[in-house]
Amino acid sequence: MTKDEIREIVLRALGQIAPEADLSQLKPHLRIRDQLDVDSMDLLNFVIGLHQQLQVDIPEADYSKLATLDGCVAYLATLRGAA
Repeated sequence: MTKDEIREIVLRALGQIAPEADLSQLKPHLRIRDQLDVDSMDLLNFVIGLHQQLQVDIPEADYSKLATLDGCVAYLATLRGAA
């Protein structure tokens, strides 16, 4: 799986927790929570969605690595061994 494929999965998961958001305007280096105004429950649902779609375990200690779009893709790519 490539980083681009992971990015699409991340964006799809974000769309499920923030369906009203224009994800094309999401800045990859800024915190997702600030841009989409999501709460901790939304964040948990986001992590669950990533787990289901990518079949990876994301420990709570690593949630901070999912703070930005770029950080999320890089972290998940490491877990999945993506190029």
